[in-house]
Amino acid sequence: SKLGYMFQYCLFILIAFMMLTLRFPTRRYHVVHIHNMPDVLVFAALVPKLFGAKVILDLHDPMPELMMTIFNVGKESWAVKTTAFLEKWSIAFADLVLTVNRTCEELFVSRSGGASKISVVMNTPDEQIFRYSPAKLDVARVPRKGEPFVIMYHGTLVERNGLDLAVEALAKVRRSIPGAELRVYGPRTSFLDTVLSGLPEKELEKAVHYLGPRTLEELVQAIAQCDVGVIPNKRSIFTEINTPTRIFEYLALGKPVVAPRSSGIEAYFDKDSLVLFELGNVDDLAMKLSWVAIHPREAIETTKHGQVIYQKHVWSREKEKLLGLTAALLRRGDKLS
Repeated sequence: SKLGYMFQYCLFILIAFMMLTLRFPTRRYHVVHIHNMPDVLVFAALVPKLFGAKVILDLHDPMPELMMTIFNVGKESWAVKTTAFLEKWSIAFADLVLTVNRTCEELFVSRSGGASKISVVMNTPDEQIFRYSPAKLDVARVPRKGEPFVIMYHGTLVERNGLDLAVEALAKVRRSIPGAELRVYGPRTSFLDTVLSGLPEKELEKAVHYLGPRTLEELVQAIAQCDVGVIPNKRSIFTEINTPTRIFEYLALGKPVVAPRSSGIEAYFDKDSLVLFELGNVDDLAMKLSWVAIHPREAIETTKHGQVIYQKHVWSREKEKLLGLTAALLRRGDKLS
């Protein structure tokens, strides 16, 4: 509930404020890097900032849009208006603001006017775990009649991420590709249980496999065993602006990925570098998954183009950008003794 979120956030902000305040006399922080949510957690760094420390606010998710999606409320909701107000003041308080993609950057600038302090550092996979593998056609994995065509979903199993759409699309794909199956990875949720309970009605009990949560290293192995990754997001104001890290995880390992056509994704990819479907459209999702199965060579060519974009944003490059921004921030201010 909204009140539950507020209570948890307020308690955590208080604990963080006390810890930073009590530690500051002995630690003398030069920089405090704070991740949302919530945005107002940045005020936990009040005391270090008063004594000259620089404060970085890392906005991974825009809270107003996420709140609208989770609680199904409109922009005029008091809760959304409040989070937008707090976002603006949190950005004003910070010395540097980071966010995860160009679409979010434009959104935060439009609401805060703080263009000079907002930069993008993308959240891309750890290259030491997701070691780059050039996309190539694995003849042994080209689906033949009666053989499996493995579709993979991994991540948070909540409604906005659209696992139920992936299941509906699977039922359509299996009409022409009977060996198609869906492997699902992630912590169990009530939403997942609801989706799984509907499988018998769709006659998909043997085609959908829930395999539980996995470590990042285990996910690498799972991706290697799939034919295509799927990002089956439902349409919402949040999924319109999101750029899922999972896209880069599949691309890093040379696997085709079917992802939604949205501003957060199309800020980086086009139809030549990613297999795109209309956000929230199950028929189009099914058609694009079938296309990957029927045209594996073309799908691999698309993946190769996607890998070119991925390599521009590998974590080693994004990390250097983060370190450079932090160093520049510290140079602009007086160092603490």
